Amino acid sequence: MLEVKNVHKAFGHNEVLKGVDIKVDKGDIIVILGPSGSGKTTFLRCLNFLEKADQGTMDFDDIHTELKSASKSVITKVRRKTAFVFQNYNLFQNKTAIQNVMEGLTVARKVPKEEARQIAQQALDKVGLEDRYDYYPSQLSGGQQQRVGIARAIAVNPDVLLFDEPTSALDPELIGEVLTVMKKLAKEGATMIIVTHEMSFAQEVASKVIFMDGGVVVEQGSAKQIFTAPKEERTSQFLHRVLKDYDYVI
Repeated sequence: MLEVKNVHKAFGHNEVLKGVDIKVDKGDIIVILGPSGSGKTTFLRCLNFLEKADQGTMDFDDIHTELKSASKSVITKVRRKTAFVFQNYNLFQNKTAIQNVMEGLTVARKVPKEEARQIAQQALDKVGLEDRYDYYPSQLSGGQQQRVGIARAIAVNPDVLLFDEPTSALDPELIGEVLTVMKKLAKEGATMIIVTHEMSFAQEVASKVIFMDGGVVVEQGSAKQIFTAPKEERTSQFLHRVLKDYDYVI
């Protein structure tokens, strides 16, 4: 479905990605873990050209392109097949929840307004915001705003959902409501690539876990293998530091 190879990205003299590969099959829930500065978010952003990689190739169904030289039409095709959920929601503050969800449908995809409204309502219903259609972001909690962000992403019916630390900006008591929505999407068969620090969530839903450090993939495998029997010492060190119960058994 989606395969990228040898992704490199530098900002000035800082080489953030040093040859990262990923292969995604339909229905995969891929969780990317790693310390801050390991390149996780940059890699995710390169997948739909929010950042342009310096090197690497992408095969996405019938699309084949060099990441560095991808044309505008190819970038548009890739973005139509993906949807991005940001850390800090990225909602229009002057638009209601339903208007935020409709925006990507009416502007980017030219969906008629009434049809877009129906799709937006269904998406908001799916994330538990059926009573918040006409609320502005300032009237919503952080968790509710992020659920609007997820509704906006699923409304365009993407092939792959990209989540960039979707709970990192939330107060602890609000994290659960966002993770519950994501677990629901996983059970429904959505294909997702998720950068997160939520370890128990990763253990529960991931079909594959990728551990990155220093701009490279150190190790990848099933959630059970990575969390209970990592092969690389660096992976083990990271998990020992971030997990209170390292002997968690799936």
